[in-house]
Amino acid sequence: MRITVVHDAPLDLHHEKMVNSVVNSLEKSFEVDSRPFEIDAVGRLRGTDLVFNLTTAMGNTERQVHLPAVLDLLGIPFTGSGTTANALCINKTLTKLIMKACGISTPEFFSVRPGETADNLPFSPAIVKPVKEGGAKGIWEDSVVESVDDMQKAVSRIHERFEQAALVERFIEGREFTVGIVGNEVLPIMEIDFSSLPDHLETFYSYRVKQFHGDETNYICPAKISRREEKVVSEFSMRVFQVLDLKDYCRIDLKIDDEGKIYFLEVNSLPLLVPDYSDIVKMAETRGWSYEDLINRIVASAIRRYGLGEGDGRI
Repeated sequence: MRITVVHDAPLDLHHEKMVNSVVNSLEKSFEVDSRPFEIDAVGRLRGTDLVFNLTTAMGNTERQVHLPAVLDLLGIPFTGSGTTANALCINKTLTKLIMKACGISTPEFFSVRPGETADNLPFSPAIVKPVKEGGAKGIWEDSVVESVDDMQKAVSRIHERFEQAALVERFIEGREFTVGIVGNEVLPIMEIDFSSLPDHLETFYSYRVKQFHGDETNYICPAKISRREEKVVSEFSMRVFQVLDLKDYCRIDLKIDDEGKIYFLEVNSLPLLVPDYSDIVKMAETRGWSYEDLINRIVASAIRRYGLGEGDGRI
């Protein structure tokens, strides 16, 4: 079977390490090549049996839907979620509307589009974040607000800097978790513990905490929760996975309040797979999988979905 690893360009150090590691893992079992995603070169993908999609957009989340859309149009199998699922998941407001419609608990929220203003804050505290950014971009130390004035300032800042809607969401006090799913298996749950951060830092995932203080944040995997809690969180996460029609792998962010209620925060439909760095890689290692195991399980999930085998002329 021929697998083409398609990635963003140019690559930063993290993405370059990820691409090289995925290629090295796959070439032990498959014929593998890699190439950047360029619209004028997509026709060359017609000869491949499966695309391993690593186009994580590198800061431009809306581009995350481009390669899946092209591959769907060409009828070329690929790893990861499809066009619609990716499009929904990069818009936090749409994702939360779907959760609410399906009876999956998520914090109260509303969004404010550029040109609009909000004169009421029906819940407090609240956190204000861009609707379409990842990696905690647009979340500052003062993004958790308790007054209308502070909320309006945070919303205006997002409108000015990102030219997109702002999501205003009730800030849940409690423990934060992230859950990885590969195939149909929930990986060991990870808790993100901010209690060890220096006193001057906020105890939530702002951009500066996520990007510059990761070494001072505790990533506890497996999370120290009861078997019952683990079962409930796993079932909750798999329900999110199914409702959003996600495929092969993803990472879901949750909070559990002091009364034990679970809240969906957001989902990464195409999480990074950087060795020794990405959360989903760490979860897989806790399960006892090597990096190569993780990559091959993602491929195996895609092969099953598309029914690739000797009878379809692709091998």
